[in-house]
Amino acid sequence: MVLLRRVIGDALRARRQGQHRTLREVSTAANVSLGYLSEIERGQKEASSELLTSICDALGARLSEVLREVSDTMAVAEQVEGVLTPPLPRGDQAAEPMVPVPHRPRTEVATDGQVSVTVRRENPLRTTLRATRNVRSGNAGNTRGREVVGV
Repeated sequence: MVLLRRVIGDALRARRQGQHRTLREVSTAANVSLGYLSEIERGQKEASSELLTSICDALGARLSEVLREVSDTMAVAEQVEGVLTPPLPRGDQAAEPMVPVPHRPRTEVATDGQVSVTVRRENPLRTTLRATRNVRSGNAGNTRGREVVGV
């Protein structure tokens, strides 16, 4: 299952790293502690809308741009069954106790042309989401990939 706070954190981290800026630089500009910004980027804390706006301002981005990026990533991720919600038990399995079962990692890919999401399921509780977004550069429509990784 992919958490929204992870995807938001990944989008913020990708923007910061794309600007070759440190956590310290952005945390100072956003007036937030370095540790808290790090936790937000890692998806361990959920930032308020006010804090997200402050971080976006520090990154020179609009909150709507970042949220649109997150929305696009989530929309593509929804195409892969079971990514945004835990798998539901089937039929009689609901009454049976959970028993650990060996699980082989599975990888699935979904794309909409702008965003490509690769989902690797290590086990039922650990899923890695790797999103690549095509970003237009200033040169006549050339695109380059920007990778955002999350769990």
